[in-house]
Amino acid sequence: MTSVLIAVGIIIFGLLLGVYIQYAFLGATLYLLVSLGYKSSFLLTYGYGILNSLVLICVPLFIAVGLLMNKSGIGKCLVEFVDIFVGKVKCGLAVVAVVASGAFGSIAGSSLATLSCIGSIMKPRFDEAGYDKGFTAALITCAAPLGLLIPPSAHMILYSWSGRQSLLACFLATVGPGIMLMFLLSLTSYFILRNNPNIKTRDPMSWEEFIKMSQKRTVSAVPALLMPIMVLGGIYGGYFTPTEAAAVAVIYSIPVGFFVYKKLTIKDLVETLIETASQTGVIMVMIFCIMMLSRIYIMEDLPGMITDIIKNFSTNKNVILLGTNIILLVIGMIMDDTSAILLCSPIFIPILQEFGVDPIHFAAIIGVNIGIGLLSPPTAPCLYFGSGVLKTDVIDMLPTTLKFILFAWMPTLIAVTYYPPLALWLPNFILG
Repeated sequence: MTSVLIAVGIIIFGLLLGVYIQYAFLGATLYLLVSLGYKSSFLLTYGYGILNSLVLICVPLFIAVGLLMNKSGIGKCLVEFVDIFVGKVKCGLAVVAVVASGAFGSIAGSSLATLSCIGSIMKPRFDEAGYDKGFTAALITCAAPLGLLIPPSAHMILYSWSGRQSLLACFLATVGPGIMLMFLLSLTSYFILRNNPNIKTRDPMSWEEFIKMSQKRTVSAVPALLMPIMVLGGIYGGYFTPTEAAAVAVIYSIPVGFFVYKKLTIKDLVETLIETASQTGVIMVMIFCIMMLSRIYIMEDLPGMITDIIKNFSTNKNVILLGTNIILLVIGMIMDDTSAILLCSPIFIPILQEFGVDPIHFAAIIGVNIGIGLLSPPTAPCLYFGSGVLKTDVIDMLPTTLKFILFAWMPTLIAVTYYPPLALWLPNFILG
């Protein structure tokens, strides 16, 4: 037990010092390897076997899709399409940013990619309409983690893979919380902006002008809208697996970017391939190190130890869920979303099953928790990245960010934690 706790301390200390997360996990693994006497050949073989999985092909494909959507103009067309319906409302741009972040983030599978793409598209629009820069940056940053919840989510692929759960069930479990969060982010924006006299809405136009604009934007958006329809329809219709769906999305994005929107260039495509390879390499090394560490934790029965400690403290299911949420929030603050999901899934699933929590229900809980952790000080990786992308000081973003956390993210977390049907109704209805 002492060695396990020291390994946890090595990870936290390394992250606080700014060590790359994969090296922090590798350091903890090496310490346990030496102190507990495990054979390196056993762990290396296990790590290689874990990486040798067809499911993980999704990782580079989803990264490539996100980059291609950004460079090809697909993301911009999605934004303009949503703007048709809510652009005239006072907080319409805020709703556009939220919905576009959910749509883009689900396919891109990365909060940071969503921030980069939607932020670059929406910021000039917000500035032109008179929105406060702190509000703009806070809203786009708080909406970026929606990709954790809106399927098809790359994070849920990793959760189902590391936790050995049904992928389709995990996808469906996060739909309810994702829709609730989108609604609450939009509603919170309305209450923040309702008395702001500086915000401009879209200029009045005749019915004929509106129809003409709607037709033009809808026709332009059809190729962009076909991508999520193909991906989701193909997966839920049983036509192809999530891995195949990601491949279809990549293949579809390239000709659309070149020949339909004509914004993708050979240079952009080469840069996308290089960036995809770079990000994939980092993630694969991270998975290799994390899964070796989690294997040692499981062999040392860390879940059992934690379960015994919890039982000595309380056997009340609601109290257990509260404690789990607190731990996940802290982990989300100091780790990126991918690392947190890969580390926590195999450890917490058996613990919560002891107390009657469905692993599919936990998929939604962990998704919301990690999203809040990405936005929460002191570490707040998503918050600081958003500050850089949107060129706004964190101190200006913080008041509005806290409002979105308190009135949108936290109510969603409470609802999904203590009202399981929010997560389980759709999987039970569709998959039985």
